[in-house]
Amino acid sequence: MPEISRFFGIVIQMYYNDHEPPHFHVRYSEQRALIGIEDFAIIGGHLSPRTLSLVREWAALHRAELVEDWNLARNEAELKPIAPLE
Repeated sequence: MPEISRFFGIVIQMYYNDHEPPHFHVRYSEQRALIGIEDFAIIGGHLSPRTLSLVREWAALHRAELVEDWNLARNEAELKPIAPLE
């Protein structure tokens, strides 16, 4: 699964040709979750409130890029890296 961003130990990834709705995968230590691109809600898994807050802050800054990468992944094209949260 391609990594599209990494910040503060949080890894953001997307699968190629993944199921709907549009989402991305988050990994942080032992925590794992799928986050919807439309509303940044947790679709599956669990993140601590602090981790979820950081992920949502990052995602809000990069929603258009997440949508672009989602569309690329659906077409099995190379994903573009997204800048980390600073």
